[in-house]
Amino acid sequence: MEKKLRRLDSFSAQGSDGQTYSVHAYEHLGRVDAFIAAQEQWEPLGVAEYKLADGRPVSVRADGAMVVTESGVQLERQPSH
Repeated sequence: MEKKLRRLDSFSAQGSDGQTYSVHAYEHLGRVDAFIAAQEQWEPLGVAEYKLADGRPVSVRADGAMVVTESGVQLERQPSH
């Protein structure tokens, strides 16, 4: 199955290291069988992924807490303005 990512959201988060990070939320999409549809169609697969703007992965725990996977820096989402 072909897959791709679609960006759903982006937001600023304050890191436990004092830095501000840009976080991007993506959903995984799977391509619908080309024989069924004349046009290319993609369906959500029910999987979300979070990354920093530089591509580093962000883990989201069940309680909603975010952590930069490589460094362990904890992130807190900043209010939108």
